[in-house]
Amino acid sequence: MPTYPYQDAEPTYANSYLWPTLRGVVEKHTWPKRRAFDLGCGNGATCNMLSTLGFEATGVDTSESGVANGQKTYPHAKLAVGSAYDDLPSQYGTFPLVVSLEVIEHCTDPHAFAKSFLGLIAPGGIGFLSTPYHGYLKNLALAVTGKMDRHFTALWPGGHVKFFSMATLGQLLNEAGAKNIGFIRVGRIPPLAKSMVAVVQNVG
Repeated sequence: MPTYPYQDAEPTYANSYLWPTLRGVVEKHTWPKRRAFDLGCGNGATCNMLSTLGFEATGVDTSESGVANGQKTYPHAKLAVGSAYDDLPSQYGTFPLVVSLEVIEHCTDPHAFAKSFLGLIAPGGIGFLSTPYHGYLKNLALAVTGKMDRHFTALWPGGHVKFFSMATLGQLLNEAGAKNIGFIRVGRIPPLAKSMVAVVQNVG
């Protein structure tokens, strides 16, 4: 399966509109233990950002170049090569905060991904999962402006293979065992949002 080749450990463009929302969620909660897990950590930039908020951050990604760049640039973060299809809760335990930014849309088995993601959230913890947003008005705008081929390109190695609406992502997470899910749309105005965030609370 193709993985991203990372040349550095700089934040990506998506971080510019995802991180402020993530910080907002963090600020609204009390954290007895500031430990976080980044599922699909890429080059470790988000783990580093979380460390600036006082979290001890751990992350895994399938990209060897991403993990290598992250380990070199952010030695305080615990980064390793790994997959959402691994038994991550058995390997790493659970965390008060679990983050996954723009990853699930690349996964051929989103049910396995969702199971790993939810399994990493400690009782009372929070999960923060983002993926590109798809809704009626946005899809209509893509069609009217002739940008469907560009948006849903089949020519991007390692690109998007799943496309979620709030309804389908909510159903997926519910089927995987999530009980308390809220959604936030980010980037642009809500009907044309770039991405959506599912905030999952483990009330167990």
